[in-house]
Order: sequence, then structure tokens, then C-alpha cells
Amino acid sequence: MKELPNPTFPISQIALPRGSLHQSPQIQVSTSGTKDSKSPIKVTWAKHQDEIREAQKLRYEVFAKEMGARLPATIAGHDIDLFDDYCEHLLVRDGESNTVIGTYRVLTPVQAKRVGGTYTDTEFDLTRLRFMRERMVELGRSCVHPEHRHGGVILALWGALFEFMSRNQLDTMIGCASIPMLHNGIVSGDAAASMWKQLSMSHLASIEFHVRPRLPLPIEELDSDLPVEPPALIKGYLRLGAKILGAPAWDPDFNTADLPMLMQVKDLPMRYRKHFVGA
Repeated sequence: MKELPNPTFPISQIALPRGSLHQSPQIQVSTSGTKDSKSPIKVTWAKHQDEIREAQKLRYEVFAKEMGARLPATIAGHDIDLFDDYCEHLLVRDGESNTVIGTYRVLTPVQAKRVGGTYTDTEFDLTRLRFMRERMVELGRSCVHPEHRHGGVILALWGALFEFMSRNQLDTMIGCASIPMLHNGIVSGDAAASMWKQLSMSHLASIEFHVRPRLPLPIEELDSDLPVEPPALIKGYLRLGAKILGAPAWDPDFNTADLPMLMQVKDLPMRYRKHFVGA
């Protein structure tokens, strides 16, 4: 079993090996009393390659089998891309079976320099965000097992992420929030276009933060007046103070419309700040 370098504080220089930031110890969270809860859950950061493989396997189950994404066949039954080796991988495990039931990956500023950018850079021109790069992390590949999509798992993931940000003196998170290109059983971009129209009127960032999609979703050719609700994850981000940075890009491999989103710790509403960062 190959052990990954153990991240330690302070932030490493760019020449140092992978694993540049301090991670908190394992956290056990009880979900008793929450809807659909069955057992306590454990929140950890991957320490070994085989733990990352567990996350990649869950991602494959959700993205390929459930959502129909076309993924590279690097290892059968796993979602793997070039950014994985540079990311820290957050895992939520079922307290009884120890199975990985939720995951996020986090690309830190140092690691983004090593790999040459972020995944979000491949979908959007982030030139206007260049002044934020030194304190900006990218969140990605978020997924939860369908049998565990209750508030406890999501809150556990977010709690660990905000603790990670606080411990390492980072203040900005970016990422692509996906909208499935499926509405009423039909593949189209109408739902995504409608969500963009709604959210751009209420949650659009100020112009100095706007970014441009490299492969834009053709909004003008779609019906943008459908009465649709954003996915739960996007609604959750918005409740945490996140802003949308511009029009969606089309991801043909995942068959989704991706919204560029930015969340700053300073914008976290007080009710969540007390829960996540103890302020």
C-alpha cells in the first residue's frame, strides 16, 4: 500500500512534494436523528492511494452509472483524471461498514501551480480571478452515495472543508457546479438555460469577477423560461453565500451545463459561520 505524504502546516514552497497543507484529524459525526440516517459517519482525508481509489470508485458509480458521464477508461470502474494526483481528497465513511459514501477533492494554490491550473480553468477563462489565486482553492468531483443523501453527510463535508480553509489561512473557493442536461426524461439544455436566467438575476457576482466559458452553452437557442429548481448542491452553495461568475459552459463528457461559482469565507452567513468555523 503506497502511503501519501502527510500534509503539514505551514504551506509548502512549490518545489516541495505533494501534500502541502495541514489537515485535521479524523472526525466522527453522529447522524442519529437526521432523516434517513442509519449510523454515525466518519470524516477523513485520504492518506493512501487505495483510499483515493475508493473515492474514485464512488465517483464512477455516481457520474458514469447514475448520470451517464463518459469517463476515460484509466482503471475500470473508477473516475480518474490528471488533477487527482495533485488534490487532497476528503472522504466521508459510513460508521458501520467503513464504506466511502461521500467525497470532495481540493486543489490548493500550491498544487494548482504544479499542475498548471485548475479544472475550472479548462472550462472557463479565469483571467479576472488572477489576483485571488494565492489564497484560492478549487473544490470538485463532489458526490454522495444515493442511499446517504441526507443533510448529515453534506454538512460533514462542508464542515471539514471550512475547517481546512481556516487552518491553512485560505479564504476563497471556486468550482464548477453541474446542472444535468436532462429535463422530464429528455436530454436538452432548456433546464440549464432556465436556471441560469433565474440565478443570474439574484446571485450573479459583480462584473470584476465575471469569467467566460470556453465552450458556452447556447443559451439563445434554448428555452430559458421553464419553472425549474436548481440542484440541491447549487442551492446549498447559494445559502452559504456563493456567487455565480457567469454563463454556463457545456461539458460534453459529463453531459452537463457547468456554472462557475465562487465562495468566500467572509461571505458565509452568521448562522453557518457559528456552525462551521465557530465564529
